[in-house]
Amino acid sequence: MAEDEPRGAAPRSFLACVKDVARLIGVEDVEDVAAKPDDRRARRLAHAVRKPLLEPGGLPEELFAPLLEAAVYDPDPSFCRWFVEPAVYVFGRRRVMAALVEYLRHGTDAERAGAVRAWYCAHVPVRPDRSPAYGPGGVRDPALDESRDVRHAWLETSMRLFAELTDLPMRPRVLLNLPTSRAAYPPHLYQLRESTLATARAHADPHIRSWAAAAARGEA
Repeated sequence: MAEDEPRGAAPRSFLACVKDVARLIGVEDVEDVAAKPDDRRARRLAHAVRKPLLEPGGLPEELFAPLLEAAVYDPDPSFCRWFVEPAVYVFGRRRVMAALVEYLRHGTDAERAGAVRAWYCAHVPVRPDRSPAYGPGGVRDPALDESRDVRHAWLETSMRLFAELTDLPMRPRVLLNLPTSRAAYPPHLYQLRESTLATARAHADPHIRSWAAAAARGEA
């Protein structure tokens, strides 16, 4: 599986990420720097790039990494979809999800939390009526969105992180987004799921124990 490595180095602000996206699609940041705090500037600029991102039939290759970075650094789970959705339409669900798995594997705690938020948005329905950025003649290559193995990689990475992480806030973040039904896991992950379930049952966090109880009910 080809994977797009997340941009590394030092953590960035959401505003810096959105400005990268805006620059690449030719949207100017016209906010008065002295008058607006960074979080408001970032959200206003995100509004400005939303429509242009969905309008074209394609987006340049160089926009993929900045789109994913903006999605991961967006602190609001209600809005990170604005960056994930056009990436899914143009570059494919498979590639987007693979990049998020890499953020989960190798990112900082903040990036991992952002990847969890963006992962939910990566399941956005892909429909021609939502955007012309679909494919020539309304045709889409199914391989763009084939992601079963990538989803399995997300499940495995999340469970392994739950076992390995020492940061207490991150442990429930990576666990509580996982499905509780055993049927959602491939056979090669059953043993890892069992060990995850055993750890979660004895955990001090009541939310994690609640997940374990739900998972126990979903054993069938």
